[in-house]
Amino acid sequence: MPATPANTGTSSRGSGAFRTETLSSAVRVRPTKTPTWPTTHPALDNNNRDARDAQPGQVVAGVETLRNIAIIAHVDHGKTTLVDRLLQQSGTLDARAAPIERAMDSNEIERERGITILSKTTAISWRNYRINIVDTPGHADFGGEVERVLSMVDSVLLLVDAVEGPMPQTRFVTQKAFAQGLNPIVVINKIDRDGARPDWVLNETFDLFDKLDASDEQLDFPVVYASALYGFAGLDPKSMGEDMTTLLETIVEHVPPPQVDRDGPFQMQVSSLDYSSYVGAIGIGRIERGSVRTNTPVTVVSRTGAMRNARVLQVLRSEGLERIETESASAGDIVAVTGVEAPNISDTLCDPACPEALPPLTVDEPTVSMDFLVNTSPLAGRDGKFLTSRQIRERLMRELIHNVALRVDETGDADRFLVSGRGELHLAILIENMRREGYELAISRPRVILKDIDGQLCEPFEQLIVDVEERNQGTIMELLGARRGALSDMRPDGRGRVRLDYTIPARGLIGFRTDFLTSTSGTGLIYHNFSHYGPCSEGNIAQRGNGALVSNSAGKSVGFALFNLQERGKLTVGPGEDIYEGMIIGIHARANDLVVNPMKAKHLTNIRAAGTDENILLTPPMRLTLEQALEIIDDDELVEVTPAKIRLRKKLLKEHERKRASRVAS
Repeated sequence: MPATPANTGTSSRGSGAFRTETLSSAVRVRPTKTPTWPTTHPALDNNNRDARDAQPGQVVAGVETLRNIAIIAHVDHGKTTLVDRLLQQSGTLDARAAPIERAMDSNEIERERGITILSKTTAISWRNYRINIVDTPGHADFGGEVERVLSMVDSVLLLVDAVEGPMPQTRFVTQKAFAQGLNPIVVINKIDRDGARPDWVLNETFDLFDKLDASDEQLDFPVVYASALYGFAGLDPKSMGEDMTTLLETIVEHVPPPQVDRDGPFQMQVSSLDYSSYVGAIGIGRIERGSVRTNTPVTVVSRTGAMRNARVLQVLRSEGLERIETESASAGDIVAVTGVEAPNISDTLCDPACPEALPPLTVDEPTVSMDFLVNTSPLAGRDGKFLTSRQIRERLMRELIHNVALRVDETGDADRFLVSGRGELHLAILIENMRREGYELAISRPRVILKDIDGQLCEPFEQLIVDVEERNQGTIMELLGARRGALSDMRPDGRGRVRLDYTIPARGLIGFRTDFLTSTSGTGLIYHNFSHYGPCSEGNIAQRGNGALVSNSAGKSVGFALFNLQERGKLTVGPGEDIYEGMIIGIHARANDLVVNPMKAKHLTNIRAAGTDENILLTPPMRLTLEQALEIIDDDELVEVTPAKIRLRKKLLKEHERKRASRVAS
């Protein structure tokens, strides 16, 4: 094994010169291999007349000047910020316009949370090239978005944080890209951060690729160092360029043009969906064969093989943040089409004379399920517009059209739906969207989905990485041990922090995030990703250790009563709030449930002397987010979700009903 890996890449002037870097001998290094480099850009090749004769700023239609690439990475490693910089520096966005942060995250929840939920396509024009870029989510819960858009691209841009290195989601998205046969371009981002360690990150990335059984071609990846935040890139972390030119040149040289047949009959698979109130449903995908023009009849072949006729009314191409209507588009390009009624993910649009379906897109199966129920609380209907089971069912069926990783099953109870997804966050985003649209519903505690594999009951296991201060290490290891986590690696960073790698049952992580943040005083970092299905562990884990404070009457909460109750635990309501019987108003300090009266007022007396009344000092209530509420409830409890409130309640509101159910269960 050679001691020095080749760091493939050209200079920013495209001279074709090679450099090598000596990496630490303590880790495996990439075998030296001389890559095949184009001597010139196609735009400078005399044989490529279309590209050579194009005017500056004009993107030619030839397939040789087309590049399709997806940006994949772990959450918060800088995908969307990188797309912002490429849009700005390529001149695709108006230079006179004010800069837009996270331009690709157009969804309201995406901007609030600072995460990408839906994959989105844009295109930039650079040196007579058209580069289609797909921005993907970084959370494992939205992995279905990543899996289906990889079918549209010819390479991936893998971003890795220059400090953190490869993380669980890095492994997941890279594995999916390798399974599609895509070759990566590695971008070590955030090179400007204090503590950046690019050599270590490069070694870790290569080791990850090797563990994923990457081919020799995939292991011979080009490396670019960048700071998406400040907008510069280079081939050497000690000698960076002034802009992103190096990265754009690397994309043009290493991403192959689409291998497609432009002369055959039209064929395109719908990989993503959008909606416009003006034109209706919009199908997005890459044209695999032939070409399409506006007002063209097509045959739609579903994943089941059913066929129907339709007509493409518009062909839209991405240009920056906008979609521009075009007369026609050819194979290799990523386009959006309108006019096809009710398109579905995986549908194939074909020439009516040659209706051939492409292989259906597949995503990993769900691992977590929840019950979505009609809200039956006494306060139902006060805040929301959509309350009935029919309205909830229609909304869930609409979600299935584009949310390919979601499953909805009807149960024997007309008011209950079993909804399954890739994780708690995946389902929490759906609930949050429904809440903002005016829906009211009740949600059960998340449950993992068990499978029977070769006659043995198996449950999902997760790969978990926690990064904590060394003084919190013992507490976190104790918490994870109680949740049946198995420690696989421990790596101190020499600066007072330690990274712990665990394999843990997925149900052991339900409710863990709240305990983790409390135990680390908010300084800990936690990442997890689905690993595999393994034999099911016996017994219950991840149960809440405390009981609930349950109201025994209805009305408005009184400050005097809450003042006396706050000694019993942590309250989740404040004075003057609407309360009903069976509603949970706080978490008990002990393990048992406690029925209380939050409406109890102070008795009047005949003493009117000054100073006899004591001041009431109320501790601010614990306001739960939707994710925290889903984590904290027990099996006999529900989260009541309305557009205005998130409440906790018992499934059985009456105390005598709960006692009867407890006796039956025991």
